[in-house]
Amino acid sequence: MRASNAASASRVESGRAQWLPVAAVLMGTGWGSNQISPLLLVYSRRLGMSTGMLEAMFGVYALGLIPGLLLAGPFSDLRGRRKVVIPAAVLSFVATLALIAGGHSEGLLFLGRFLAGVSSGAVFGAGSAWVRELSRPPYGTSSEHTAARRTAVSMTAGFGLGPLASGLLAQWAPFPTVVPYLPHLILMAGILVAVRTAPETVSSDKRRAFRLDVPGLRNPRFLRSVVPMAPWIFAATSIAFALLPRVVGAESVSGGIAIVASMTTLCLLCGVLIQPLARRIDARQGANATAIVGLVILGAGMLVCAVAAEVGSIWLLIPCAIVLGSAYGMCIVAGLVEVQRLADPEALARLIAVFYALTYSGFAAPYLMALAAHLASYPVILCVTAALALATAVIIREPRGGHKSRVQSA
Repeated sequence: MRASNAASASRVESGRAQWLPVAAVLMGTGWGSNQISPLLLVYSRRLGMSTGMLEAMFGVYALGLIPGLLLAGPFSDLRGRRKVVIPAAVLSFVATLALIAGGHSEGLLFLGRFLAGVSSGAVFGAGSAWVRELSRPPYGTSSEHTAARRTAVSMTAGFGLGPLASGLLAQWAPFPTVVPYLPHLILMAGILVAVRTAPETVSSDKRRAFRLDVPGLRNPRFLRSVVPMAPWIFAATSIAFALLPRVVGAESVSGGIAIVASMTTLCLLCGVLIQPLARRIDARQGANATAIVGLVILGAGMLVCAVAAEVGSIWLLIPCAIVLGSAYGMCIVAGLVEVQRLADPEALARLIAVFYALTYSGFAAPYLMALAAHLASYPVILCVTAALALATAVIIREPRGGHKSRVQSA
């Protein structure tokens, strides 16, 4: 018995670091998914792509991501995390090669973005479940909050560092449609070697038949709290760095690409830095309180964006990035923690996949706003968006005492 206890303790102790290679995959894939953001200004100049076309290319990512999420999650529950995450990480590498080849071809750019979406969908769904399982007993000793934060921080780090590196290289390095993508290729090559050491968490006795049904999907709390809030998570960031820079004319400013890259990273850095506060609010008040605070911040951020669009000042991108990034960080922690509370342990990847599919539907926001610009000005559209975010905060608000009764019933 002593030997068994010692072996179990050793396993948990070593498991404290076993989540790191999988978190690195999340980070590297997030890097690949967002590295194109500051390069949209490059393609606007070189290929003469309109705002609507650029937003469509940016958004086609979601068309690959959503089926990738919804299918990869159940498949990883069936066959294991490794058999999904590693091939999907390889696809992220291939997607970047397609973007490099697409420097003079809109079609290849769309293909690269679509492949990046498929890769991200598979990695974010199955990989998030893998990180969570390696963080929790018997592999680790972390809480649900810590596991959720590891996932959110890993992805957000990739989302922020990718555009920073690509934007700075696009601004000052030669061959701005090739060189900015090279860091991702080097990074993913190293990550693909490292992730092979991560243990599989879906053992043969836990594997079940392939199923697309998702326990917890019809849970009233999921439908009332998570579903309305989720699309705002990436709507906030995509509006900040995919739409607003062109609305304020960043492409015509000297050093505009580097400014947009830095602003993108600042946005996502704020999303990381605010997550401990989000966790404390959740622990004291419940997940809805965190989501409500995030949506109120988001509404305020949209009003700041409306001012920036009206004035046309590129420097107002900085407060926009800070506020919208903070809203993103609050809401993604609220959603991940709530999903982990509601999920059946045997179908965790499936519910996480549905959650991310809902969040990434927010990538359509810049394209929809570009279409709406034919009917109204961007300041008006952004004010309407602020009102919708605040309305969502009202919709998901729990009745007084609802959180207390939920905790007692749990």
